[in-house]
Amino acid sequence: MSESESEPESAGQITVVLPDGSELEVDAGATVEDCAYEIGPGLGRDTVAGKLDGDLVAKEEPAYDGATLEIITEGSDESLRVMRHSAAHCLAQAVERLYDEPKLAIGPPTDDGFYYDFDDLAVDESDLEEIEAEMEAIVDADYEIEREEVSVEEAEERLADQPYKLELLSELAEEGEQVTFYSQGEWEDLCAGPHVESTGEIGAVKLLEIAGAYWRGDEENPMQTRIYGTAFEDESDLEAYLQRLEEAEERDHRKIGNEMNLFSIQDVTGPGLPLYHPPGKTVLRELESFVEDLNEDAGYDYVETPHVFKTDLWHRSGHYENYEDDMFIFDVGDDEFGLKPMNCPGHAAIFQDQSWSYRDMPIRYAENGKVYRKEQRGELSGLSRVWAFTIDDGHLFVKPEGIEHEVETIIDMITDVLETFDLEYEMALATRPEKSVGSDEIWEKAESQLRSVLEHRNLEYDVEEGDGAFYGPKIDFAFEDAIGRHWDGPTVQLDFNMPERFDLSYVGEDNEEHRPVMIHRALYGSYERFFMMLIEHYEGNFPLWLAPEQVRVLPISDSNLGYAHRVANEFDDFRVEVDGRDSTLERKIRAAHDDRVPYQIIVGDNEEDDGNISVRDRFEDQEYDVETDAFRAHLEDERDEKRTEPDFLRD
Repeated sequence: MSESESEPESAGQITVVLPDGSELEVDAGATVEDCAYEIGPGLGRDTVAGKLDGDLVAKEEPAYDGATLEIITEGSDESLRVMRHSAAHCLAQAVERLYDEPKLAIGPPTDDGFYYDFDDLAVDESDLEEIEAEMEAIVDADYEIEREEVSVEEAEERLADQPYKLELLSELAEEGEQVTFYSQGEWEDLCAGPHVESTGEIGAVKLLEIAGAYWRGDEENPMQTRIYGTAFEDESDLEAYLQRLEEAEERDHRKIGNEMNLFSIQDVTGPGLPLYHPPGKTVLRELESFVEDLNEDAGYDYVETPHVFKTDLWHRSGHYENYEDDMFIFDVGDDEFGLKPMNCPGHAAIFQDQSWSYRDMPIRYAENGKVYRKEQRGELSGLSRVWAFTIDDGHLFVKPEGIEHEVETIIDMITDVLETFDLEYEMALATRPEKSVGSDEIWEKAESQLRSVLEHRNLEYDVEEGDGAFYGPKIDFAFEDAIGRHWDGPTVQLDFNMPERFDLSYVGEDNEEHRPVMIHRALYGSYERFFMMLIEHYEGNFPLWLAPEQVRVLPISDSNLGYAHRVANEFDDFRVEVDGRDSTLERKIRAAHDDRVPYQIIVGDNEEDDGNISVRDRFEDQEYDVETDAFRAHLEDERDEKRTEPDFLRD
């Protein structure tokens, strides 16, 4: 540290930067709460916690010179997170009261609630009610939550019978440093905080489920018992959340996938390796066709890369050092191979195999490429987290001066996709992560380029510090589904590092070799995750253009079966089926509704005599005496325009 940097603290003063960019000078050693009081006594009294350079900390945490400081007060998302952290402590205290000597692991807040992991604890779902009641008693007791700094040596004594806490302690501080404990009533825990001031400030609490979780997420470690819960400021917010959970359960893509015969994940294939059945593959093929049309219009050429490469490629690209633990790696003879975790190195190798001129640029490659990530088994869940998934990948090799145009074009493609599905979305600029490759200069240049594109188009965006890819910054799109959940989706990523690692070049107008910039982009993110989201967003009621079965013809009686097949032939460019079962019309209608078919065509003696049809949609609206040609023309428009709802009976 230079003399000028150390001067404020040596003079007894430090300067912190507030969210509006203004500076606040306070005494060295001032805590977050002290800074709040300096701003105003009301803010000081309302302080729950703080953020120092983006990190959520206790209000007792000392500020430091040059830090960006944000004061956290009640009513914010961060204050809810603080309260949920305290609820996790109540959970652990309740469990220790009710059960003999469980071993405590970790208990963090989450986006939707909290959890705590225990070892040596035998409980099941039937025990949650009793644990929850004990938690409520702790809340009602309104214990003061006290923060205490102790030496590592004293902490070791206090945690003598808690092996997992001792392991954490060994990583938190070296001998002679201080660590923090939080206590409430008779109970205490090693914890950095922050927490609310007393257990009485914890609002409405609900325990949700019990699951297994490996210690530190490592399958080589012991399996622990994880208890999930949630907490909100009041009962009304909790009830609203529980209703959303109930609706989410009804929309669960695994349940609907089974009902609609879309996919399965079987023991014979292994975890995280989905099998797509004909109806599910039909939806995927429509999604692929949509993207292929967009790629063709934007000038992409399709390529194909193998599933397996020598790990020499992954060493060269940087994936090995950053993704080794997440890769499937194996030996063949004297060579080491790996299933590809990403498609980009293969595309770089294709580009490298030819000589390019500035006249050829940009080069745009596309591939629906299957990739493999060795996720922990406990994290695998339906299509949302799998071992094998397919990315609608695109990689562009462009001249530096062409970056802005190409990124803008990609943004247009992504927004076209999201707006086609009528999805509300937000954008974020994700910056350099801690684990990355490349120089500071390269990263600063890449981040500046993406920021310039966003600001040139006056696009609203957040900044997600440290969330970039290891090879470059990115613009991420997140969208909201029908019940208000947010999902990560499409992305566009700038990469100055891969071209360096693969020594990619093109000959410029000056006849000299120049380095291209590589752009990574995906319009869905991955087919599996996007498909999963669509299943839940639409609750299986896909738009006509995506529906595995678009029209079902229902003959009223066996005598109308021949006419039903003749009608079906009139719609042979759609996915149409005839329900020829010996069953009542009411049961056929109910079956088509349960199978989530957008339209039903009903034919009986009247329709056959008149040469017309009756049409019924999934909303149970029906119209009689419909001309076949008119309905077919409507279906063509609805399909080709990719409308999100059947609207023949709603025009």
